[in-house]
Amino acid sequence: QLQLVESGGGLVQPGGSLRLSCAASGFTLDYSVIGWFRQAPGKEREGVSGISRSGVATKYADSTKGRFTISIDNAKNPVYLQMNILKPADTAVYYCAAGSAYISRCALASSYNYWGQGPQDTVSS
Repeated sequence: QLQLVESGGGLVQPGGSLRLSCAASGFTLDYSVIGWFRQAPGKEREGVSGISRSGVATKYADSTKGRFTISIDNAKNPVYLQMNILKPADTAVYYCAAGSAYISRCALASSYNYWGQGPQDTVSS
């Protein structure tokens, strides 16, 4: 079983930056892709970004390209989501997820078997 713990959310002024972290523990061999999702009040959960376990392949939602950067520190395992030039539209609860899927499918929630706890990682701008 894989457990995911997110951290790093908070309140920031528009134009500011935040970095979210997603740390995996447990059976850490059981995934090939890590994704970040977000859900704003009254809206559907949407894929924000994804990264292959190797860190070689990444993918971004159009709304975050050029502002968000996803990375993985394989030595320490966390996956980071650096969010710059934050906008009020970025306000949401952010979740990380892990699964066995191709990077091309990383925006689909159905690609993931494991999810972080979410609610403690709200981003508000």
